[in-house]
Amino acid sequence: MNCPVCSHVLQPMTFSGITLDVCQGGCGGIWFDQFELQKVDEPHESAGEAVLNVQRDPMITVDHSQRRNCPRCPSRVMMRHFFSPKREVEVDECPECGGFWLDHGELGKIRNEYKTDAERSKAASAYFSELFGGELAAMRAHSQLKKEKAQSIAKMFRFICSSYYLPGKQPWGAF
Repeated sequence: MNCPVCSHVLQPMTFSGITLDVCQGGCGGIWFDQFELQKVDEPHESAGEAVLNVQRDPMITVDHSQRRNCPRCPSRVMMRHFFSPKREVEVDECPECGGFWLDHGELGKIRNEYKTDAERSKAASAYFSELFGGELAAMRAHSQLKKEKAQSIAKMFRFICSSYYLPGKQPWGAF
């Protein structure tokens, strides 16, 4: 595989049982296959420590505005988005294979954002509540109103339906 930034050949490196593709001696970026990033993104995970110091060529400048193709699926352009609700680190993710490309230094920033997964989940929940809290409350209130209307219509039909008044059909007994 070739580096999506500087076209160097990515070198496979194994850290604590995880094999990552690293642009050693090039731009210093790292390719994570699907679910590999979750194994090294927190400070207590020892595998991530070894990946933080990838050798890079200081003469190579990284253009962050450039769209990048996935090194695993060369015909696919990766999507760029923020890694967490803190919006500090932008990562490139392949929509086809689910892999992530991190530029040099981005893994260190990700590892310093949150200490634990629980802290990350709490921040994400607060962020989504801030974005959609009002809309969700309005939708919930609207659904409750629709439910109450449906229940009142059902009560009206109970008196209109003839089977309701037939002997033996009522829980309270016959006439």
